[in-house]
Amino acid sequence: MNALKWAITNLKLRPSSTSSESQVQEEGFFLILHVQSPPNIITDLNPGSIPFGGPDYYEVPAFAQAVEAHQRRISDAVLSHAIEICTQKEVKHKTQVVVGDPKQVICDVAENQHVDLLVMGCRPFGPIKRMFLGSVSNYCTNNAQCPVIVVKNFP
Repeated sequence: MNALKWAITNLKLRPSSTSSESQVQEEGFFLILHVQSPPNIITDLNPGSIPFGGPDYYEVPAFAQAVEAHQRRISDAVLSHAIEICTQKEVKHKTQVVVGDPKQVICDVAENQHVDLLVMGCRPFGPIKRMFLGSVSNYCTNNAQCPVIVVKNFP
């Protein structure tokens, strides 16, 4: 949300216009992207095998459904908050939810949607955590096909 607030405060959206070649250029908007972890990564963490020799490969459908429902609630909450911010500031916006590896998905969506500028936040991981988890913002800075701004600690 800090990156969204920074973008709204510091960037000016492109107005719709007609170029000399009679092509109408779409009015600029903020694309709010929320990336969910793939369900197979999460649902592989089933509640555990049946003790004392029961099968440990048995999938619990209710667990997978509960995880997916939880992910939907998180996405709904995140997007609802972002939409509220955009509505208060009266800026044009669109939302998108995608499932996958965040660093790869962000770069793919930015390229496929022909994004002019990628603005993203970052979490303050220490060097050990960053070594194991990686840095999404660092990956996007080095791999996105558009300019990237990483917003840190914006009030």
